[in-house]
Amino acid sequence: MAERITPPWAWLEAPAPHQREFADSGVWDERTIADLAYALADRDPDFCAFVEGEHRLTRAALLEDAEALSATLRDRGLREGDVVAFQMPNWREAAVINLAAAMSGLIVNPIVPIYRDHEVSLMLGDCGARAFFVASSFRNYDFAAMAARIRGNLPGLEHIFTVRGSGPDDYATLVAQGRGAPFVRPNVDPLSVKMVLYTSGTTGKPKGVLHSHVTLSFILARSCRHWQLQPGEPTLMPSPVTHISGYANGLEAPFVCGSQTVLMESWNAQEALSLIDRHQLVGTVAATPFLVELAAAARASGNRLPSFRFFACGGAAVPNDLIPAANSAFENCRAFRVFGSSEVPLVTYGWPRAEDERLAATTDGEIIDYSVRIADVDDNDLPEGQEGEILARGPGMLMGYADEAQTREAITADGYFRTGDLGIRTPEGAITITGRKKDLIIRGGENISAKEIEDVLHTHPAVSEASVVAMPHERLGEGVCAYIVAAGDNARIDELIEHVQSSGLAKQKTPERFEFVDELPKTASGKVRKDKLREDIASKLGRR
Repeated sequence: MAERITPPWAWLEAPAPHQREFADSGVWDERTIADLAYALADRDPDFCAFVEGEHRLTRAALLEDAEALSATLRDRGLREGDVVAFQMPNWREAAVINLAAAMSGLIVNPIVPIYRDHEVSLMLGDCGARAFFVASSFRNYDFAAMAARIRGNLPGLEHIFTVRGSGPDDYATLVAQGRGAPFVRPNVDPLSVKMVLYTSGTTGKPKGVLHSHVTLSFILARSCRHWQLQPGEPTLMPSPVTHISGYANGLEAPFVCGSQTVLMESWNAQEALSLIDRHQLVGTVAATPFLVELAAAARASGNRLPSFRFFACGGAAVPNDLIPAANSAFENCRAFRVFGSSEVPLVTYGWPRAEDERLAATTDGEIIDYSVRIADVDDNDLPEGQEGEILARGPGMLMGYADEAQTREAITADGYFRTGDLGIRTPEGAITITGRKKDLIIRGGENISAKEIEDVLHTHPAVSEASVVAMPHERLGEGVCAYIVAAGDNARIDELIEHVQSSGLAKQKTPERFEFVDELPKTASGKVRKDKLREDIASKLGRR
């Protein structure tokens, strides 16, 4: 048996100090998704909760599979509080694994499929995962082989389970083994940690965001009301279910909102048109590039998607003219911007009403439930309309990071999360994002740490200095640009690309452009002026 590792969040109280007010006020629904799943199945067991391609998963079948998987996992030695990671595309098995974890008191660690050896090792090692469900293969990449490669460096990882593979440790075998086996649900504290989700930070080390059973449920219930999503209605989920928006709105919404999730394995605008028509889908939550491409496909086909009512978008810069342009392609759909992060999901819920189209286009959404401060560098509150860092506090915010020091740095003494985003508050009670303090690149909704890439580039002998910044990207919002001060005359782009790709970083982190310079602009204290580099690359791309 592998070594059982004490999780790094053992110091954390439940509820966390900044959450006690919400626990005392009764705003949380203190039920897990397992509790909700049993209640919904009693009411309508044959309702289809998940659709993936031609496969349909009813509430009754979902519970049956989750109970069977839970029984087998317990038989394999997994106990309450153990971490179970999963890395796969938007497959229906993710819904069963997530539900089984909730009913077993296990903590889930969703990992986005773009990550490879380096990132996955950091995440699994940091949270002390005891089991890892991984796609056998996807998009010609052998995830099972990757898991086998990194296992030797993870003393706490006892089980590697494949999904859509074969053998005794494959998901299908585990479910089959648990059929009919006794399973007694343990008492699960709904205020305890239910998920650790890693997000890129400015230091290059991923931060483990901790959520309880009640925080995400609160956000979902509130968004369903705000967007008027009714029980039984079907929604589209093209965002990765291992990302915060896809996880909540894809895997959890069918239990909290009573809705149906239609999963897309990967985004394709033409396929999305077909799915929306076929299933009469009413809305989605997805990255901004998806909205642009869906609207373009709707115009080209003449299909105005009459069933579609809402599209909540975020994760990338949204030009003011994008929302009305997209709305004009649809018959009834209202697109709107929302603002949130893994730490504070949906601080704003957007402006879904037709009469609020101007606000939907020019702001990043109406502040709901959260208390928001706009602060200067000394944490002093700034007046309405003045730019500062956005600090947010509310019942949907994180419990903390896995790392205690990171938590102390990110959460103020009065319980506000420092988002690292710059913005202003409008007279209508909305937020407009104006910039970012964090050194992150948001590529198609995915956070990419610049420092992580810089650290790899600095190990190449032809590189004297490297600085990585975001550059404008027509489709994805931001791309990756590397500024290089070469060590001599032998720096070649193809070799630098190969060096990054062979490092174990996700392919998406490979710089799409290299700029060679004699020196990097710096402050008097020697810090690289990345604002100048971003201005430089934006100017160059604008001229071209």
